[in-house]
Amino acid sequence: MTKKFVMLNTAVPGPKSDRLLERRQRVVPKGISNNCTAFVKRAQGALVEDVDDNIYIDFAGAIGTLNVGHSHPQVVQALKEQAEAFVHTGFNVMMYESYIELAEKLTKLAPGAFPKQAAFFNSGAEAVENAVKIARKYTKRQGIVSFTRGFHGRTLMTMTMTSKVKPYKYGFGPFAPEVYKAPYPYVYRRPEEMSEIQYSKFMIEQFEQFLISEVAPETIAAVVMEPVQGEGGFIIPDQSFVQRVYEICKQYGILFVADEIQTGFSRTGKYFAIEHFGVEPDLITISKSMGAGVPISGVIGRTEIMNAADVGELGGTYAGSPLGCRAALAVLEIIEKEQLNTRAEQLGERVREKMQQIAGRFDQVGDVRGLGAMCAMEIVKDTNSKTPDKETTSRIIKEANKRGLLLLSAGIFGNVIRVLMPLTITDEQLEEGLIILEESIEAVMAPQYMEIER
Repeated sequence: MTKKFVMLNTAVPGPKSDRLLERRQRVVPKGISNNCTAFVKRAQGALVEDVDDNIYIDFAGAIGTLNVGHSHPQVVQALKEQAEAFVHTGFNVMMYESYIELAEKLTKLAPGAFPKQAAFFNSGAEAVENAVKIARKYTKRQGIVSFTRGFHGRTLMTMTMTSKVKPYKYGFGPFAPEVYKAPYPYVYRRPEEMSEIQYSKFMIEQFEQFLISEVAPETIAAVVMEPVQGEGGFIIPDQSFVQRVYEICKQYGILFVADEIQTGFSRTGKYFAIEHFGVEPDLITISKSMGAGVPISGVIGRTEIMNAADVGELGGTYAGSPLGCRAALAVLEIIEKEQLNTRAEQLGERVREKMQQIAGRFDQVGDVRGLGAMCAMEIVKDTNSKTPDKETTSRIIKEANKRGLLLLSAGIFGNVIRVLMPLTITDEQLEEGLIILEESIEAVMAPQYMEIER
């Protein structure tokens, strides 16, 4: 294939990246992982250039952080203007209008006609931590329910709520108390004798039984759910399951919290993925693409719930920084102006179409799934056994990186290839990236089909 956007002048990593890797190994702990072994020099839109002048197409988007693309001119301009005015005062010390404006916009966009408020923080994990604090304060209960395969962060509370033991939890205990994990649907891995409708009913029954066998609903402050599980493997629940969990929450006075950190800001074709499921969360946690790469997160919720915390009980030194607020405001303008919700639907359709074509060629592609532009394919030993194949998945990811495509895996078995390209990617860049994805799969699964282009 003649590549129009990808340009590889050296092997990956190149000599300059190799030298930086040596320095990294001396001063950065191995616990901080790196998907690609190259070092970035600049990035724009969906293209990334490394220090060796190699250019890649980005299907990773900083793990879903760059829905509006790298260094969008409008975001860059907003940051320049803010930095020239002032960099930081600390909202707890002296307030700034951008914080208020962002809260006004997000509370209007969030589902539900009821009055809402928003509080801003630094990271996704911090948003979840604060949602837990707010829920406990409001309900005067301690129990928190998350779901199997869920991911909510790496802090003590969010690590406890997260499912995958390695690498997120192993050896880091003891964990926070009063956290319980409920079953979550995984249609691809349902019992063979069950139809999807039967399986959905079964999973609802499992959740209802969970509230008998594991924890009393009267002691639960909040149920925290990713509308689409991200790190868990892009698992999409049935609408009836989400709605029944929501109904049970309402029945027992439990707060329903939608963790939209990876799914929010147009990734699934809506501002918030929970909009696909017809429920109105009490609290929503947000981050990642909210700031287009600038650290900022938030909790949006019903006014009476958000106001449960007293003066001084929420906040932080850099929480809702001026730079983060200005970046987030620019992101909202870009989403509207460039119609990124519609674009996400279009991208998702094309990506899943290509993945289905690949699945038709290779028995090791077990499932293709997605919602909007949040798309994934699950790699297995074969489609009959559905045995997860982490090794092959890892080889595909590495092959894609070598060919100039930034790509990520996911799933508790590490066998899911996920696609999180910027929603601002051009059609031509998307097609080139999809071709490289297919070539990488061919090179790993059927190397006789082709030789690696150098």
